[in-house]
Amino acid sequence: QVHLVESGGGLVQAGGSLRLSCKASGRSFSTYAVGWFRQAPGKEREFVIAITGTSDVTSTADSVKGRFSISRDNAKNTVSLQMNSLKPEDTAVYFCAAGGRYSYDPPKEDEYTIWGQGTQVTISS
Repeated sequence: QVHLVESGGGLVQAGGSLRLSCKASGRSFSTYAVGWFRQAPGKEREFVIAITGTSDVTSTADSVKGRFSISRDNAKNTVSLQMNSLKPEDTAVYFCAAGGRYSYDPPKEDEYTIWGQGTQVTISS
């Protein structure tokens, strides 16, 4: 079974950058799509960005297009979220999730079955 641990969160000034990592343990990591989600205080969880396991297809929320990018290194069982030009509204707990094994397209949110515990990202103005 795949287990996910996020790292790299912290406090950054608006306009700055952060790189988050999602480290997976377990086998068959390369068969899973991995997505990043975020949840701000008092708000519902929202999709941010995802990448599939074998088809190299990505999906990006409009709110972060041009600022965030995702990449994966299957040899190291990691998926990274590069966040640039950060805004105060990006403040949230960021979660990585895995699902949609063998899927060509990024899965829907309800198809993610394995979730990390989250890492806090705070952007100051």
